[in-house]
Amino acid sequence: MNYQTFQPHTDLASLVKCYWSLEVPAETDAQKQRILPDGCIEMIFILGDDIKRYTSETKFIIQPRAVVVGQITEPFIIEPTGYVQCFAARFYPYGFANFITTPVKDLANKETPICQLFEERSAKELEQNIIRAENNAKRIEIVEAFLSNKLHEQATIDHIVKTTVDTLLSTKGNTSIHSILKEDLSKRRQLERNFFKQVGLSPKQLGKVIRLQTALKMLLNQKTENLTRIAYESAYYDQAHFIKDFKEFTGINPKKFLDDENMALSAIFYTGD
Repeated sequence: MNYQTFQPHTDLASLVKCYWSLEVPAETDAQKQRILPDGCIEMIFILGDDIKRYTSETKFIIQPRAVVVGQITEPFIIEPTGYVQCFAARFYPYGFANFITTPVKDLANKETPICQLFEERSAKELEQNIIRAENNAKRIEIVEAFLSNKLHEQATIDHIVKTTVDTLLSTKGNTSIHSILKEDLSKRRQLERNFFKQVGLSPKQLGKVIRLQTALKMLLNQKTENLTRIAYESAYYDQAHFIKDFKEFTGINPKKFLDDENMALSAIFYTGD
């Protein structure tokens, strides 16, 4: 696999976490891959062969060529049909809402064609320009021009939502809304309402996803099976709490994660992020 990430222009850096590209040679015995929640929304362009996304154990859809994948709260199961080539923009949890008028909660746990979120002609033009671009540098230039134009049409980031997300990220998900708002608890209901509108998850849900990310990266980077230490350093109450959350978001026990070939793509994303 060839997975690369690229930083956004400073004008978009508060909203776009990174751009990424992925290339995987065609394999005759390609395995299903389990893509895990990461708290981000992504705009993905499929440049290679088709990719299946399973909606049940046996049923699947062919993913559209240009989609936005909203917040996911359970694994996505995908399977390549041949050569994989993708280019994508990964947005901070509060980022993508600034470019669309559709509520981000409506994007959850599915892929939405970009032509349903933006004016159809400009969306199709964006898709074709990305497909025809000769390299990733040109693709970044194209998508940033598109996003910059859309951003000027939308409201600015809700400050209280951004502050909450930034705090959750900096504390690896281990912060309560009570401590973020401190004395101003009258804003809690407003925060939760605006947060869900702009992020697509509740603050508590996003905190759980971020904390799981921390544990996953430790598991991948250290190749350790000391689950008690990982649970402690990731701010879980105990090992049982860690295992419960891990299985909720991944569908498997953490001890099986490293050896599961269906997790290979998620492992690349997490170690490369």
